[in-house]
Amino acid sequence: MTIRLYDTSARQIRDFIPLTPGCVSIYLCGATVQAAPHIGHIRSGLNFDIMRRWFAYRGYDVTFVRNVTDIDDKIIQKSAEQGRPWWSIGYENEVAFNTAYDALGCLRPTYEPRATGHIPEMIEMMRGLIERGHAYAAEGNVYFDVRSFPGYLGLSNQDLDHLKQPSGEGETGKRDPRDFAMWKAAKEGEPSWETPWGRGRPGWHLECSAMAHKYLGEAFDIHGGGIDLIFPHHENEIAQAKAFGDGFAMYWTHNAWVTMSGEKMSKSLGNSLLVSEMVKQWRPIVLRYYLGTPHYRSMIEYSEDALREAEAAFARIEGFVQRVVEKAGAVEPADEVPPAFAEAMDDDLGVPQALAIVHTAVRQGNAALSADDKEAAVARLAEVRAMLGVLGLDPLDERWSGGADRGEDLHGVVDSLVRLVLDQRQSARARKDYATADAIRDQLQQSGLAIEDTPSGPRWSLS
Repeated sequence: MTIRLYDTSARQIRDFIPLTPGCVSIYLCGATVQAAPHIGHIRSGLNFDIMRRWFAYRGYDVTFVRNVTDIDDKIIQKSAEQGRPWWSIGYENEVAFNTAYDALGCLRPTYEPRATGHIPEMIEMMRGLIERGHAYAAEGNVYFDVRSFPGYLGLSNQDLDHLKQPSGEGETGKRDPRDFAMWKAAKEGEPSWETPWGRGRPGWHLECSAMAHKYLGEAFDIHGGGIDLIFPHHENEIAQAKAFGDGFAMYWTHNAWVTMSGEKMSKSLGNSLLVSEMVKQWRPIVLRYYLGTPHYRSMIEYSEDALREAEAAFARIEGFVQRVVEKAGAVEPADEVPPAFAEAMDDDLGVPQALAIVHTAVRQGNAALSADDKEAAVARLAEVRAMLGVLGLDPLDERWSGGADRGEDLHGVVDSLVRLVLDQRQSARARKDYATADAIRDQLQQSGLAIEDTPSGPRWSLS
């Protein structure tokens, strides 16, 4: 068994060889908590949740670190606009992100460090870089000298001579416009911390290099994030960490965007779809299916039609699960997933190919139910549950069946009401009033319910 991953730095799929046998360490760039999350933000968390689950299934001891950027230009700007403390805005949105992760079934990280909780580690790293000649202080700022690090831009494969480094307001005193800020001089009314080079606050990139070093050591296995972070954020992280003397990440994995009309979903475009609103319209497990089942390196073009297709596809899986449980009772997940599913997941987390194995098993299980082959149906359900468990999509898992999923609290009420109507339909059929029975069925279907007549009586589901 060898897991293979696409490594952005190598621009190819590589066999995964952990630094420590049996262990895997993952650092994921998490939320910048300047606003509540939309589904584009949360896709990264879902993709790396599936990666983490697969490594755990394969027997690895996983350490998963996902940071929180709780101070940056946008948070400070919103603080000024709203007349609220910067930390209040940050914490409010950090809670919103964690609520969204929880709603969509993401496992909690091993560690979730905040940037502002690691100022001493950042100062230590800046001091080391200055001593090594890779950084310099100027007018209260501290900059990284990009020309001092020969490997700079290796991840994004750019030409330094043509580089346009994003710069923020107040970044004065640079020796070279391509140098980037690790520390920004204090401005009146803005949060700041004391350093040997004056009061100020972290630049965006420094925090991740410092926190990865603290929680995962001088070298770790996998660094992840969205493709928009390759430059400048990840490129600058590499420069800081390696110039400091760390080996840093052995593999770089990046997920693609959720787009609308071909554009990256972002608040600046006004096309964001907040998770808090989406879960009012769609079951969270359906949102997880929609966002988590395309390949992580493939773009998702958002549309309601695509979400409805995902809902229908998951309903077919869920319907099979429910029918077997009704017929055979509780069925535990199989100890192992089918070999074809494992092969797909080992090959750069090939979730679409793995999902095809799930749907094949569902079709086989439904055929077994039609043939009244209870043993075969139960075997297929055990396989399906094992596969869905890896993807975080098992509808019988306590996470989803215990009432946390939207609408579960109303299911019993709706079921009772539908049963009353179905009893009336059955009475009409019994007295051979088929016109009334058909009219009741048609009315239920128009209300969004699918009615299936089975040997044990009629059953309903959302159509």
